[in-house]
Amino acid sequence: MKRYLSSLRARLLVFVLLAILATALLQAGLAWRAARAETDEIFDYHMQQTALSLRAGLPQGLVTGVIPVPAEGQDFDFVLQIWTLDGELVFESAARAELPQRAVLGFTDVLAHGTRYRVFSVQARSFVIQVAQDLAVRQRMAGSLALRTAVPILLLAPLLMLLVGWVVSTSLAPVARAQRQVAQRQADDLTELTETDLPDEVRPLVHEFNGLLRRVAQAFDAQQRFVADAAHELRSPLAALKLQVQGLQRAPDDATRERAMERLGSGIDRATRLIEQLLVLARQQASAASGVRPEPVALDQLVRLAVADMAPAAQVRSIDLGLAQADAARVSGHAEALRILVRNLLENAVKYTPAGGQVDVALRAGAGTLELSVEDSGPGIPEAERGRVLDRFYRVPEAASAGSGLGLAIVKAVADLHGATLHLDASPTLGGLRVRVVFPPGAMG
Repeated sequence: MKRYLSSLRARLLVFVLLAILATALLQAGLAWRAARAETDEIFDYHMQQTALSLRAGLPQGLVTGVIPVPAEGQDFDFVLQIWTLDGELVFESAARAELPQRAVLGFTDVLAHGTRYRVFSVQARSFVIQVAQDLAVRQRMAGSLALRTAVPILLLAPLLMLLVGWVVSTSLAPVARAQRQVAQRQADDLTELTETDLPDEVRPLVHEFNGLLRRVAQAFDAQQRFVADAAHELRSPLAALKLQVQGLQRAPDDATRERAMERLGSGIDRATRLIEQLLVLARQQASAASGVRPEPVALDQLVRLAVADMAPAAQVRSIDLGLAQADAARVSGHAEALRILVRNLLENAVKYTPAGGQVDVALRAGAGTLELSVEDSGPGIPEAERGRVLDRFYRVPEAASAGSGLGLAIVKAVADLHGATLHLDASPTLGGLRVRVVFPPGAMG
C-alpha cells in the first residue's frame, strides 16, 4: 500500500476519492439538516391547521364514545385525540398511541411507549384537541432527501476518477518521456533532456538535472584532456630522462658522470614541475565544472603572502620584487584557486625577468572595480604571440627560460572560474610584460 501511494497518480486518485466521499457526506448532512428544518416547519403548520379546523367544527353536544375508532391497519401520519378538561378521552384516531392525558398547550415533544411524538395541543371550549405525529416520519423523509442528494455525487465518483486519471496521465506524459530518455541512454551520453512541454512543477527539476549533466560533461572532458595532455607532454621528458640515465651509465669518468647526474636532476625537476602544473590545471578545470559554492576571500592578504613566498627566489637572482599597491579587497571566489593564480603570475614574472631586473605587483580597488597587475622588466611577449600564450603548452620561441607552457593557461582557467578578464600588454614603466586580471563588479564581496 505504501509503495502504491508513492505514485503521484495514485495519490491524486485517492485524494479525489476521499474528497468526493467527504463532499457527498457533507452535502448529505446539509441536505438532511435543511430537509429536517423544512419538514418540521411544514408539518408543524399542517398540525396547527388541522387542530384549528377541528376546533372550529367541533359539535356542541360531543359525548364520550360517540365517535368510532378507525379500524386497525389504517396508516395515519397524524394521531388525533380529544380530551375533556377532566382528562377523559372522547376521541382518538389511533388507539395504540396512548399519548399523555395532560399536554402543554402549543407544540411539544413527548415520548410514549418508546416512540417520540411531536404534539400540538389547543383548547376548544371544554375540550383539548391534540394532533401528534411520529417524529420518525420526518426523519425518514429528511433521510430520503439527503440520500437523493448524495447518490448522484457518489455515482459520479468513478467518472470523476477516470477523468482525473486521464488528466494526470496527460499532464505527466512529458515526465514519462524524459524518464524514457534517461533509461535508454548509454553511460557516456550526457546530452541534456528536453524541457519543452514539461509542467511548471517539474521543469525546475529537469533544468537542475540538465545543469548537473553539463557539469559532469565538463568534468569528463577535463579528465580526458588531462589524460591526453599528460600522455603527450610527459612523453618527451621521460624519453629525455631515459637517455640521460643511459648516458650516466656510459660515463667514462667521474667528471662526465657528475655532469650527467646534474642534467638528470634538472630533467627530473622539469618533469616534476610539469606534473605539478598538469595537476593544478586539472583541478582548476574540475572546480569550474563542479559548481562549488564561492566564499568571500581577502585578495589583498593572498597577494601579500604570495609576494613573501616568492621573495627568496627573486633574491637569488637579485630581482627587485615589490608590492607597489595593495588596497583592501574581498572577492567572492575560491581561496586556493586565487592563490594559484597569483603564484603563477609571480613565478612567470620572476622566471622570465633577467637577473637584476624588477617585478612590481599592484592590487587596485576603485568604485566598483578591482584589478590585479603584475609587470616586469623582462623581454616581454610580442603582440602577435599574446593570444597564443594563453593556450596550454604553448611556449614563445624566443623565451630564454624553458617552461611547461601551462603557467598563463592556469591563470586564465582561474580567471574564467571567477568571471574575471585577463589582459596582456607591454609594461609602460618597466618595459616588459604586464598582466592584468580585472574582476567584475559582481565578484567583489
